[in-house]
Amino acid sequence: MADGELTEVAIDLPAMRVSYEQGALYESDLAATWLAQLKRWVDDATRAGVAEPNAMVLATAGPDGLPSSRTVLAKGLDERGVVFFTNYTSNKSHDLFATRYASATFPWYDLHRQATVRGIVEKVSQDETAEYWASRPRGSQLGAWASPQSSVVSGRKALDAALANIQRRFADTDDVPVPPHWGGWRIRPELVEFWQGRADRMHDRLRYKLVRDTWQIERVAP
Repeated sequence: MADGELTEVAIDLPAMRVSYEQGALYESDLAATWLAQLKRWVDDATRAGVAEPNAMVLATAGPDGLPSSRTVLAKGLDERGVVFFTNYTSNKSHDLFATRYASATFPWYDLHRQATVRGIVEKVSQDETAEYWASRPRGSQLGAWASPQSSVVSGRKALDAALANIQRRFADTDDVPVPPHWGGWRIRPELVEFWQGRADRMHDRLRYKLVRDTWQIERVAP
């Protein structure tokens, strides 16, 4: 093999298979509300040592109907919904401004579980954004100022130079302010589904569904 030549790696995707036998989910197991149940499962994932148990795959669609997905971190969870923070000029925010709808899935692979939240979205208040912003490490704050998120850049050097400029700009500032283009989104659930892997692909899918201001619980076939 010549220097620098890459060898082809054989990957047998059809043979990749896991038997899900860690647990079960029955109607009698569910908490009274979707919020209590989601908090319970996030806590279970945290206790089990799952890496970033608050990570969720956020799915959006633009006005043209084209879908996009990416992983974000949930940073707020209460009866109003699930909150994450981002750049308001990013692709995901452009989608959310256009459609006002999103779906997010928490994938706890190690526990053979996932939970999906789907509903309308809204921007969080400036006070909520400021409170979370103050808890972020300074480096993350500076990065939020420096990165033109989702924009095409000429290379890594351009990003490093942008960060260096921001570091100089706020070198004498103890408290970095919130960028005007940055803040939070809240998904206000209309449906929350809890999925527990079972053997023979007979998984448990139980969901809370909002019907005329009343939450109903239903089982869905796997």
